[in-house]
Amino acid sequence: MRTTPEKTRSTTWPRHPNTGRRAAMAAAALLGLALGGCASTPAFDTKQVDRSVTPSAAKAHPAQVRGKTVLWGGVIIATTNLKQTTQLEVLAYPLDSDERPDPGAKPLGRVLIEKSGYLEPVDYAQGRLVTALGSVQGTKDGRVGQSSYTYPVLQAKQVYLWPRRGGETQTRFHFGIGVIFH
Repeated sequence: MRTTPEKTRSTTWPRHPNTGRRAAMAAAALLGLALGGCASTPAFDTKQVDRSVTPSAAKAHPAQVRGKTVLWGGVIIATTNLKQTTQLEVLAYPLDSDERPDPGAKPLGRVLIEKSGYLEPVDYAQGRLVTALGSVQGTKDGRVGQSSYTYPVLQAKQVYLWPRRGGETQTRFHFGIGVIFH
């Protein structure tokens, strides 16, 4: 006996009325988890941050801004491990809405960020982006090449090393019909 396609479908594959909705909800939940894990930004407690204190203001008026809480960031120029601290020499840039330095903007000058303990120089390498929260400690005299330079100094409570954009080991997402990991 030969059956029609409608009969075969109804007897071999009973369809539950909510199957499509369940699959869509599961896909949306997985997509939300995937995007939520990748879109994280650092959690800085910025309630006490004085955004008016820039690196140039700290350099020009160190006594007036000493002890003020600031949030500065930029591109690492050099990392030096000292006895009790690590010192990052950073070319400061304005921060975007995620507190990430914007190297496309005009630089704000060089700063020294000091963090208690050891930071690995291979990770905190020249060219990496960093954002630090802490207090202004004053200034230190140093050299940039053959020129004298006065650095504003930030004693960091929190330092965030930004992941490389377009880095070798980053997972990238491409949206279309699905999500593809490279």
